[in-house]
Amino acid sequence: MMNDIWLHFYEKPGCINNTRQKKILREAGVQLIVHDLLSTPWDYASLRPFFTDRPVAEWFNPSAPAVKEKRIRPAECSAAEAIAAMLKDPLLIRRPLLKVDDWHDTGFEWLRLQQQLRLGAAAAAIPVSPAIEVCAQTVTRTAGESE
Repeated sequence: MMNDIWLHFYEKPGCINNTRQKKILREAGVQLIVHDLLSTPWDYASLRPFFTDRPVAEWFNPSAPAVKEKRIRPAECSAAEAIAAMLKDPLLIRRPLLKVDDWHDTGFEWLRLQQQLRLGAAAAAIPVSPAIEVCAQTVTRTAGESE
């Protein structure tokens, strides 16, 4: 467990999947510092490290209105164009953004997180739905839930 390491977790407040993701991380013994992704004062230098060596198209939240309406076409964006668009509209950013020390990442890929954060066998036993990565707008909601 990483009880002595704090994970910065940048979320969209009220997002169902971000809430579920935080619960999973806490069950795994991760201590969180939660930030509002939409109100954080981003610039190119602070946002770019979260996307590491991922293809630019993977930087985007596929459920963002501008992506769904094809006003933004992630596969056609350069890194500079992607960041510029995200600075104007943070809903475009794939979430959560995650940071521990110099390590940054985007999205909630449970196996990758277990390895990177060295969570061990207890975390591996936590049941995690494959849909946890998908924005809640694109998955079936239970009664009373909203994004």
